[in-house]
Amino acid sequence: MQDKYDHHAVEKTAHAHWTATDAYRVTEQASKDKYYACSMLPYPSGKLHMGHVRNYTINDMITRSLRMQGKNVLMPMGWDAFGLPAENAALKNKVPPAKWTYENIAYMKKQMQAMGLAIDWSREVATCQPEYYRWNQWLFLKMLEKGIAYRKTQVVNWDPVDQTVLANEQVIDGRGWRTGALVEKREIPGYYLKITDYAQELLDHVQIGNDKATLTGWPDKVRLMQENWIGKSSGVRFAFTHDIKDASGSLIQDGRMYVFTTRPDTIYGVTFCAVAPEHPLAAHAAAGNEKLAAFIEECKKGGNTEAELATKEKEGLPTGLFVTHPLTGAQVEVWVGNYVLMSYGDGAVMGVPAHDERDFAFAKKYNLPIKQVVAVEGETFSTDAWSEWSADKQKCVCVNSGDLDGLGYKDALEKVAVLVEAKGLGEKKTTWRLRDWGVSRQRYWGTPIPIIHCEDCGAQPVPEKDLPVVLPEDLVPDGSGNPLVKSEVFHAGVVCPCCGKPARRETDTMDTFVDSSWYFMRYCDPTNAEKMVDTGADYWMPMDQYIGGVEHAILHLLYARFWTKVMRDLGLVKFDEPFTKLLTQGMVLNHIYSRRTAKGGKEYFWPKDVENTFDEGGKITGAKLKNAVDSADGLLPVGTPIDYEGVGTMSKSKNNGVDPQDLIEQYGADTARLYTMFTAPPELTLEWNDSAVEGSYRFLRRVWNFGAKLADSPAAAAIAQLDKTAAPTAAFGKTAKALRLEIHSVLKQVDFDYQRLQFNTVVSGAMKMLNALEAFKPESAEDHLALAESFGILLRIIYPATPHLTHAQWDELGYAKGFGELLDAPWPKVDAKALEQDELEYMLQINGKLRGSFTVPASADKATIEAAALATDAFIKQAEGAAPKKVIVVPKKLVNIVV
Repeated sequence: MQDKYDHHAVEKTAHAHWTATDAYRVTEQASKDKYYACSMLPYPSGKLHMGHVRNYTINDMITRSLRMQGKNVLMPMGWDAFGLPAENAALKNKVPPAKWTYENIAYMKKQMQAMGLAIDWSREVATCQPEYYRWNQWLFLKMLEKGIAYRKTQVVNWDPVDQTVLANEQVIDGRGWRTGALVEKREIPGYYLKITDYAQELLDHVQIGNDKATLTGWPDKVRLMQENWIGKSSGVRFAFTHDIKDASGSLIQDGRMYVFTTRPDTIYGVTFCAVAPEHPLAAHAAAGNEKLAAFIEECKKGGNTEAELATKEKEGLPTGLFVTHPLTGAQVEVWVGNYVLMSYGDGAVMGVPAHDERDFAFAKKYNLPIKQVVAVEGETFSTDAWSEWSADKQKCVCVNSGDLDGLGYKDALEKVAVLVEAKGLGEKKTTWRLRDWGVSRQRYWGTPIPIIHCEDCGAQPVPEKDLPVVLPEDLVPDGSGNPLVKSEVFHAGVVCPCCGKPARRETDTMDTFVDSSWYFMRYCDPTNAEKMVDTGADYWMPMDQYIGGVEHAILHLLYARFWTKVMRDLGLVKFDEPFTKLLTQGMVLNHIYSRRTAKGGKEYFWPKDVENTFDEGGKITGAKLKNAVDSADGLLPVGTPIDYEGVGTMSKSKNNGVDPQDLIEQYGADTARLYTMFTAPPELTLEWNDSAVEGSYRFLRRVWNFGAKLADSPAAAAIAQLDKTAAPTAAFGKTAKALRLEIHSVLKQVDFDYQRLQFNTVVSGAMKMLNALEAFKPESAEDHLALAESFGILLRIIYPATPHLTHAQWDELGYAKGFGELLDAPWPKVDAKALEQDELEYMLQINGKLRGSFTVPASADKATIEAAALATDAFIKQAEGAAPKKVIVVPKKLVNIVV
């Protein structure tokens, strides 16, 4: 074999072999235990980033190691190909989103193949292909039949310039992210899926401590995030009555303003109520109040999610309206609050400033009354500062609360429920934070919603025989709204399925979360034109291991779980949950360097152009340019001071990303893979380190050099003596036994590390093995046999991380002749005999201080061990003839002699 490690040649040869043999094609085999390991499918943005490299290498290590252990392992890949980024790119480059998308897919696929990933590309799917999204449409129609999908009016963010709906995150300070136009709130019809019908089951399966929980293989932090998002709350829903009438003389909302609270024990502390800007009482009050009307319009700008409102300053205006407290009969002033959401509950909240931190801040700002109605023993209440203990409802006892005085939270809840129910004004109720999933998007690049609009018959489902409704791929967004609205081709020849008259298609497309909610099942039956899922899903699902970023911990995973349960209830699948285990890999971080320009802007610099400055403790205190760099202020010379911002997620905008392609070109795919596995445990963040990358490359060169040296030694001939069915049985001498003990001891730990997916310590184990091999000096034939066996073990344990190099050495050294191709070679087994020791080394302590060591036969009893310790030169010198007071033997570890 060649002496020098040439990663270009090694990787090119390996790829050619795997392609020629179709090495990674997987079929269903009833005779084998299956294992389905899948990474979250990427968006085809144009290039892989280091986060992709890390994610897919984790998956690849699982796939390759378990395949060697005899499992039938599936590792597929596809593309989350619909979505807004493609439309934005099309708008910028004046090309169809389809062209941009397919070109990116081709490039990123080439990058993945360069990484040597064991992907079964015969199962590849792209969610923008009609063969895939027809099943989105088909299942949508099935949900429509069952009442799981329904149509209702929704409030959206409307950009009047782009003539399109914006997601909440695309509204910045009340303006469209692209046009800068003031965003309007509009009510338009859209389609929703009843995920709330599954709220209890979704919670039960994920909730920590719930006896019904099945997702015990998920990280607790993700389970808790899902639990909080589903948000089950127990409390009381009740009404404040009023006699406020609309313009026609009718009582608004039948004279009842409903609220829901999880703190009914504080009901006597209500000093105001707040309603959402869209609430009917707010609209009524604003009709004769210009200031209030202007405030309401201002409130309607910007985002309308809980997360966004939580960061806003709480503001409000009084309406001049009053409602009646259900228990005291007191008149309570109604305010409009910018922090109240119409889409949550009834769009109104009771204000208890003494015992709700948000209400406290609101009351202090507007000088509203603050009344204490619960207390905690030993705590002091103040109207000047928020009392943190008020939030602990389990410790609170009611005071100043009439019939509730002296009651704890649970008893007070029950009492309030009884009191308001007796008045016909409310009841005990469970509510959910979770809302039905709105899937309509006023976008072009997505799955067309299969609905036809007829002037006479209204909205009608597309007949199943006419699926898929194909999205034209040649349209180019021009910023004037959804191009489907104006597309003659899209609407050509469309007739109403009921009356046969000319009609128009629905131009809304589906939320792209629909695409990613079941793709992992389509991998199992990727070419089935007759069924959404079939026998492949019966074999492979549920998935054994899912891998992806924690940023998908809520919506994607929740929607995928919901979609699976719907498919189950429609008889398509036989399981409740799609993902048995979940690994959320950490982000890849890198140093961030910047400076302010002469005009006050900020520009970022690539780490390769910067040199750090350190304090005495080795901490980075700043940086300076080590290369001259063009900037907004002209050419910056070497030595220019640069600001150091610490480490953060790799980002193109901050010039701190690392292009995997550049890394592969310089060091090879195996180095990139090894580095991302070795530097940190998979679930933790990885801080980029160029010198550590070079260290990984040096390790691979050492492995290669050792193999090249082995090829020219007697150990090469000994490889032919190895048998994959049994461990070597030669009469090993002392040196060979020592090597085998170390190798098999490390192998035992590596096995454990593979099971728990701690791949960083797997690589550490491989490094320990190589150190032992390099230090070994074989002399006898048995020594060379032990060396041959040991290197074969090393190649196999490091193979899942570095498949190219190990594939080459495995073949060229002749291991494949006895064990078969490395891809399917048997996983090395720990030889129990190799772990047996003829002698044991004991540490020698005298009066608790380490004084040396000694060896005894492994079979030595306690008396023999004590005698050996007392016979050591170290003890004899230290004791100076004195008899030991005590001898303490810690089996297999140490002896402590007290003198």
